[in-house]
Amino acid sequence: MRLLLVICFVCFLVSQSAFSQGGGIRKPVDTVGFATRGWQMDSVVTRISREFGPQIDIAFARNKVKKYLPWKLVICPHDDYAYAGWMYPLALENIEARVVILIGVAHKARQFGIEDRLVFDSYTYWSAPYGAVKVSPIREKILGLLPEDEYLVHDSLHAVEHSVEALIPFLQYYHRGVEIIPILVPYMSFDRMEGLAGSLALSISKVMADSALGWSKDLAIVISSDAVHYGCEGWGGADYALYGCDSVGYMKTVGHEYEVIDSCLTGRITPEKLRRFTGYTVQDTNHRIYRWTWCGRYSVPFGLLTAYHLQQSIRSAQLSGTILNYCTSIDHTVLPVSDLDMGVTAPANIRHWVGYAVLGYK
Repeated sequence: MRLLLVICFVCFLVSQSAFSQGGGIRKPVDTVGFATRGWQMDSVVTRISREFGPQIDIAFARNKVKKYLPWKLVICPHDDYAYAGWMYPLALENIEARVVILIGVAHKARQFGIEDRLVFDSYTYWSAPYGAVKVSPIREKILGLLPEDEYLVHDSLHAVEHSVEALIPFLQYYHRGVEIIPILVPYMSFDRMEGLAGSLALSISKVMADSALGWSKDLAIVISSDAVHYGCEGWGGADYALYGCDSVGYMKTVGHEYEVIDSCLTGRITPEKLRRFTGYTVQDTNHRIYRWTWCGRYSVPFGLLTAYHLQQSIRSAQLSGTILNYCTSIDHTVLPVSDLDMGVTAPANIRHWVGYAVLGYK
């Protein structure tokens, strides 16, 4: 009996070790800016409602959007909850699908020499405040339909990337049974994006047909992206202050932001609009270099191109986008989180700030 217990204990340790590696549970990388425990998340949502409830209601009313009307796709920020927290409910409270495809930014792709391919993970679960969130088995079905030269499975890149994990606590708060399929989009040209988006959309459409899944009801797409990263300090020596670091420059920058959003991301979505967005955000001669510093310069056009091709594959109505709100890290009161064992991961001032845009598509 004692030997049997020892054997069982050893087997348990082996299984736990395997679970903690690839194919197991993906642990949080940012435990400061985002909530990782249920009680933190409860408090964050309560404080957002108390501090920003009226602004959220106004944003819905101004855009004639009903609360709880499910989106097919949304664009959501991924910055610290202290700065961007009140934007998350605008994007994610109206996601009711059981399976959410998360299109994330690959901030550290260069460190791994990764480009021109979609990056999936092999984790079975992702850690979340109310218990681990399951990765949908649909992922393997999608991968089985994609050409092998169009994707790779790279747990190490997913393990150090925060753009997907930022959204999961809010998704789980609103829908405890949510399942996810994380995909990171590294450097790639617009033409490459369009080709990969067509392949991914076709794969998704086949899985939806085989499993009788409805878009927005059973499956939704969430694109992770902050808007402009602006300023003349704290960007690793880079100067991201095209219009200067003062109040005049700030107003010009926000105006430029609305120009990008209104001309590329709202209304009916077309490849021409998304090519225009790429022209705004990356250089014509080198798509690896910023022209306008949106960190989602690849995730946004790729995710919307995927949705564009998906609507054609399943013969859905043409997608139309609505901007629910735009704000910056310095135009509103910071959400208090220090007493929740949370904080901020970067400064927010006139010389270093970030923009946030929330858009919904149906």
